[in-house]
Amino acid sequence: MIISNRHRFIFFAVPKTGTHSIRQALRPHLAEEDMEQVGLFVQKRLPLPQLSEIGHGHLSVQQVRPVLGEQIFGSFFKFAFVRNPFDRFISYCAFMSRNNGQFEANPRAFMRFIIRDRPPLQHILFRPQFEMLCDTDGRVAMDRIGHVETMQADYDSICARIGIPSAELGQVNASSHRHYAGYYDDELRDLVASMYARDLEVFGYRFESDRTTQVV
Repeated sequence: MIISNRHRFIFFAVPKTGTHSIRQALRPHLAEEDMEQVGLFVQKRLPLPQLSEIGHGHLSVQQVRPVLGEQIFGSFFKFAFVRNPFDRFISYCAFMSRNNGQFEANPRAFMRFIIRDRPPLQHILFRPQFEMLCDTDGRVAMDRIGHVETMQADYDSICARIGIPSAELGQVNASSHRHYAGYYDDELRDLVASMYARDLEVFGYRFESDRTTQVV
């Protein structure tokens, strides 16, 4: 999460949506009074005990809003990026097996283990995206939702809105893999669709056929 008093925006960092690339692009424009919470590559905490004690940078609307108050939360420009849940789940599996190679060795077996046999329901990287971005009434509380699939164009538009120059987004914490559809069979598709049904509905995603190579 980044909270910029200078530019009056709040960036909600949804896991596995290129958040480190966005952070890296935004940091040169932050002032001393601006705040960031992150726990990978860079260790930073917000100077707000209720939020800093959470220990990671993937903070939700429902966690942040009561702490900041309506005056700040309501007046700052709030944005985040989301990703097709079927693709995002592949990214999660690749990330979780990065040290042992289980996903690379047998993708479907590892995917079944995660989504069917032992789903890590409390792991922030596994949780649905809508949980971070919706208020207590289930409404999306963002002023702008960018999409990983159109990331650069959406970031350019967001920069124009918050009044900073855009920049070419790099790849941070990324690895290449083929299009996500090639990893799925019918059972896995149904399991992931059930787990992330609300994400599919809220953000307008669906299962798509092969296109070009994606980024994890």
